[in-house]
Amino acid sequence: MESTPELSQHYQLIEQAIQYIEANVNRQPELDEIASAVGLSEYHFQRMFTRWAGISPKRFVQFLTKEHAKDLLAESENLLETTYQVGLSSLGRLHDLFVSTEAVTPGEFKSRGAGLTIHYGLHHTPFGKCLIAKTERGICHLGFVQTSERNAIDDLVSDWKQAKMIEDYKTTAPLAARIFLVQPPADNRQPDSPLKLYLRGTNFQIKVWEALLNIPSGAVTTYEKIAAQIGSPHALRAVGTAVGHNPIAMLIPCHRVIRKNGDFGKYRYGAARKIAILAHEFSAGPA
Repeated sequence: MESTPELSQHYQLIEQAIQYIEANVNRQPELDEIASAVGLSEYHFQRMFTRWAGISPKRFVQFLTKEHAKDLLAESENLLETTYQVGLSSLGRLHDLFVSTEAVTPGEFKSRGAGLTIHYGLHHTPFGKCLIAKTERGICHLGFVQTSERNAIDDLVSDWKQAKMIEDYKTTAPLAARIFLVQPPADNRQPDSPLKLYLRGTNFQIKVWEALLNIPSGAVTTYEKIAAQIGSPHALRAVGTAVGHNPIAMLIPCHRVIRKNGDFGKYRYGAARKIAILAHEFSAGPA
C-alpha cells in the first residue's frame, strides 16, 4: 500500500489527468490518450490512477459526464432524508455524526482571535498538501495548498489576525491522520469522541455550514436545496458565497454541493480537486 506522501505526490499527475478528462469528456477519451497527456505509459497510468482513485480511468470518465451527475443528484434525494447516518472514519467517509460544531460568540467574532493560540501544521493528503489549524476548542481551519505553503498560511493568519500562531506539526498530525485515513480501523471501531470544529462566521454563514454537515458521504445536493433547508429559498447568491467561504474543507463538505443542471461547479481549492474528492466518495459508496 502506498503511503499518504506518495498519494499526495501522485495527486499532481492525477489533477492534470482530471483537467484533461474534464476538458475532453464529451469525446470520451480513451486510456492511451489520457496517459499520453500526462506523460505516462498506459500501464503505469492505469495502475496509479486506479490505486489512487479506487476506480478505473474509464469509470472516472463516466463519473464526469453531466448525465451521471444528474443521476447522482436524483439518487441523493433519498439519502438526504436521513442525514446523520452511521459510518466509519475513513477516506471520503468521515461521517458527520462524528463532528460537533461550536461557533464563536459575537464578541469573539469581532476580536478576530485575540487571546487565542492556534497550532497549525502542513500535511500530505491524497488530494495534495493541506494546512490544518486548531485551538483548544476545536479545528478552526482546514485548507489545501494551491500556490504555495506561505500563501496558505497567510490565508489562515488573515482569518485570525489577532491570534497567536504556533507551527506545531505534532499537534495537527493526528488530526490529519484521522481525517484522511486511507483504510478504516481493522476492527471497524468508531472514533471514541467527535472531531470538534470552532467556527468563525456570520449567523447566516454558520447556518449554511451546518446545513452542509447534513449531506451524507456519497451524496450531493444543490445550492437551491441548501437555501430552502435554511429557510432562505431566495438567497442563492448569499448561500453560494457562504459555501465558497467555508473555512474547514472536507469536514464541512462544501464539495458535495453542485449545480442543479448537473455541472460540478467551482471549488475554492480548484475544480479538479473537488471532482477528485467526489470521485473518492463515489468509489467508496455511501457510508
